[in-house]
Amino acid sequence: WQLVESGGALVQPGESLRLSCTLSGFRRLDYFAIGWFRQAPGKEREAISCIATDSTNYADSVKGRFTISSNNATNTVYLQMSTLKPEDTAVYYCAAGPHVVPCMAISEWPFWGQGTQVTVSS
Repeated sequence: WQLVESGGALVQPGESLRLSCTLSGFRRLDYFAIGWFRQAPGKEREAISCIATDSTNYADSVKGRFTISSNNATNTVYLQMSTLKPEDTAVYYCAAGPHVVPCMAISEWPFWGQGTQVTVSS
């Protein structure tokens, strides 16, 4: 099973960016929960958004700015990020887990991608 993130870039504060997570080897995307996480230098990895069927969760730090969505036909999960701030700078990871995995319980997500770098700087 493989997860590949893409879309990371260097952007200026206030700009938008869309990350993609393409999953392979997963028979049906809607059987799983998919999450987006990030890790900034010197900080612990944090959960920022998760989706399972039609249910979504967001960390307070990104609520109202980030939107998670999925395309079951292409096995791709997106993270649309808007009004980006310098503090959003981090490596962003996607992960897959059982449908009932708690979004914020990072240690309970079994499958991870390699990450994509997002840098927000003027």
